[in-house]
Amino acid sequence: MIANILAGLLALFGLGGEPEGLRLQGYVEGDYVRIAPPSAGLLAELTVREGQRVAAGTPLFALDQAIAAAARDDAAADLAEAEAQLADLRKGKRPEELAVIAAQKDQAEANLRLSIAELARQRILARTQVASEQRLEQAEATVARDRARVAELAAEYETALLGARTDQIAAAAATVEQRRALLAEARTRLDDLSRVAPVAGLVEETFYDPGEFVPAGSPVVSLLPEEGVKLVFFLPEPQLGALQIGDAVAFACDACPPGLTARVSHIASQAEYTPPVIYSVDSRDKLVFRVEARPAGDALTLHPGQPVDVTVSPP
Repeated sequence: MIANILAGLLALFGLGGEPEGLRLQGYVEGDYVRIAPPSAGLLAELTVREGQRVAAGTPLFALDQAIAAAARDDAAADLAEAEAQLADLRKGKRPEELAVIAAQKDQAEANLRLSIAELARQRILARTQVASEQRLEQAEATVARDRARVAELAAEYETALLGARTDQIAAAAATVEQRRALLAEARTRLDDLSRVAPVAGLVEETFYDPGEFVPAGSPVVSLLPEEGVKLVFFLPEPQLGALQIGDAVAFACDACPPGLTARVSHIASQAEYTPPVIYSVDSRDKLVFRVEARPAGDALTLHPGQPVDVTVSPP
């Protein structure tokens, strides 16, 4: 009995038992992810509803894609045309075109043989003074013309085998790269019209209904990721050394199960006055430091704005 009385006196004066932790008021806060299309358009499909939990990669919404799909198809056709032109330049003339040049060369060689024979005949006649000097000169000019034509067609045939000039091929290759980039851009614009959840979370709010016009950059869905849920409370300046980043704190809230914990993720580097929403007569003039903690377990059962009681264990 005496031991019980002593234990009661020690507890009354705070001298016995386990020391109580520091109890602080706080609230739940959320870091939202707002998903918006980069370009404007009519909302064609909204595949989620408010309050729905979604996994990463879940389709959220899609804008009308008709115009963007047509632009992608046009860009793909332009690229195919440019690639065909480049391939044609690299492989040279087609066999049919080479055959035409070869036939022209054969004809020119036949003409050259005839003109050489005519020149020989005119030279004989000129020695016997049967033909005039003018006709001899004309025969010599004809031979020279036919010989030049044969050389021209021979060079043309060799060039046709080699394909286009280097500068032509380089220009065509540059056109292919440009149209390939345009196609990639068109595909990206088309893909951006339908968005998926970047992370798992809770659909907090939707801002448009199907059929409504969505401006570029305007959010359609607000998503609350599980890692975006945090506790916010304010640590009095005298107890600043009681917490460090990574420390665990206990917290409780209305209708919450017992034994909830959170881990400190941020401690403000500058002090501020006690926020008026949680001040008391005794503490409103004291400096405090904002502390953020990430709750363990299923954080999406907590709701932003919900008040919590945080208990900081004594150091």
